[in-house]
Amino acid sequence: MIAEEHLDREALELAEALQPIHHPPETFFRKYIWSLDHKVIAKQYLWAGLIFLLVGGMLAMLIRWQWAFPGRPVPVLGKIFLGDSGGVIGPAQYMQVFTMHGLIMIFFAITPILIGAFGNFCIPLLIGARDMAFPWLNALSFWVFALSLCLVVGSFLGDLGAAGAGWTTYPPLSTNLGTPGSGQTLMVAAVFVTGVSSIMGGINYITTTIRLRAPGMSYLRMPLTVWGLFLTAVLNVLFVPVLGSAALLLLLDRVFGTQFYLAGLATQGGGDPILFQHLFWIFGHPEVYILILPAWGIVGDLVAYFSRKPANWYLGSVLAMTAVTVLSAVVYGHHMFMTGINPLLGQGFMVLTLIISIPAELLFLNWLRTIWKGSIRLTTPMLFALGMVFVFGLGGLTGLYLGAVAPDFYLHDTMFVVGHFHYTMAAASFLASFAALYFWFPKMFGRSMSEPLGKAHFWISVVGITLVFGGQLLAGYSGQHRRLYDPFVYQYLQPLRALNRYTSYAAFVLFAGQLFFVWNFFHSMFRGPKAEANPWKVGTLEWSIPSPPPMHNFDHLPIVRRGPHELSSPEVRKRLGRDWIGQAEVLPDERDVPAAAPARG
Repeated sequence: MIAEEHLDREALELAEALQPIHHPPETFFRKYIWSLDHKVIAKQYLWAGLIFLLVGGMLAMLIRWQWAFPGRPVPVLGKIFLGDSGGVIGPAQYMQVFTMHGLIMIFFAITPILIGAFGNFCIPLLIGARDMAFPWLNALSFWVFALSLCLVVGSFLGDLGAAGAGWTTYPPLSTNLGTPGSGQTLMVAAVFVTGVSSIMGGINYITTTIRLRAPGMSYLRMPLTVWGLFLTAVLNVLFVPVLGSAALLLLLDRVFGTQFYLAGLATQGGGDPILFQHLFWIFGHPEVYILILPAWGIVGDLVAYFSRKPANWYLGSVLAMTAVTVLSAVVYGHHMFMTGINPLLGQGFMVLTLIISIPAELLFLNWLRTIWKGSIRLTTPMLFALGMVFVFGLGGLTGLYLGAVAPDFYLHDTMFVVGHFHYTMAAASFLASFAALYFWFPKMFGRSMSEPLGKAHFWISVVGITLVFGGQLLAGYSGQHRRLYDPFVYQYLQPLRALNRYTSYAAFVLFAGQLFFVWNFFHSMFRGPKAEANPWKVGTLEWSIPSPPPMHNFDHLPIVRRGPHELSSPEVRKRLGRDWIGQAEVLPDERDVPAAAPARG
């Protein structure tokens, strides 16, 4: 016991020496603009993501209006943005709207909220670190991301309109031959620049998780949230460079006249547009898991916290997320069944795609088993976590059909695909982001959000999401192709007009329902009640310090003694009179290790 205490003391002293407490910045610029504090950078990402989430949502409403009332002027937004056409969405404008909607939602809304904001905010606090491993690189990664946002805005102001080659930007449509003008060029550049930011962030997340864990914080004591963000960072570092390569070659084609992606009569060389599809989807399918892994981790923790019991088979969840991370590199070909790839190769990708569903199913079953017979507290974060479990289950089941070659021949490029990936990637990440925001809002801002408003926001969101994307599944199964400016010019799609219209009504209600969140967020930030020290009664390290945390997080770095889900332990209840215990908390009869004096630098 004495030798163990000596080792703990040595580890603590070493950790304190490696993470000295720096003096807080004194100027407005260093506090809020070029801040090195991971919590301020997290809020910068959060604000940027929420603003562009609004932009992407407005574009989605334009798409839904066009599918419900093709040829009619768009109310309110039409007069503002479509004045030249009398408020009517034309074919070219429709291409621009859905292109910008997809790219903004993926790269400039969900990514900065789920990975940029909560990755920055949570990783150091949850592992017991004072900041990121590379604070300057962290600040630089945000401002590089901000540069990409400027390029997105510039794309809207392009000489021939915004990008309009589809969110996948397949050549030759995305080359100057298919989509001339600066708007498309600026959007491709924005994707490249945000990729640079993602790589910077990924390097920081990986290094911080490996090197700055508090003494006693072994890998298998980390919250599942940290595991999800860590594995996402690994995928970012490995596969975002592939997307960057694809975007860079496309930029060279557009700006300097190279011919990497041009073939046939349009070129004197030997370019190949299918090359872009390979590069895009080598990144693109891991991108699905880049967005969903943090959501899995957050939900895995929240269902345990609010079921008041340890997460079912914690190690199995970690192994499942790791297996998905590895397998995500070898399944991209199911996006290309229709490109004429070798049938044997297609069969291989099909088998691998079905295999990757196994660890995902294990995660799903672990969540259900955690909830089973738990003392469930239906708080707003828990409701959003349960909503994510529900929509991810729907999306995962529909993905099985698209992963098999035969049904994909029929369903490929239909609205069924759109409904599937919106359930799996968009809706699941969207609901998990709100679960995280409601859960960590008291820690971020020191105030509590309204539970009644949060629950109203949840029910409108989950019902709206289910109806909207379920309607897309039905339309796709009935034969409606995606990317059609006016589907109803085809006689065989006329019977789907009512379905599209009612689905659009659900989308409009879903969009309006977000006003509950907007009011709740801003009102709570400035006038909400002061948050309790530990409002959710959980034991992870961030709840052992004040809310909002000081710049250096921990006056004394903690010594971690147990995992993140020590809930409803009879021994703890007997000794402490409550159903939770902190990861670094000492039981009354345990011998504590004296904390080292805080180092300063």
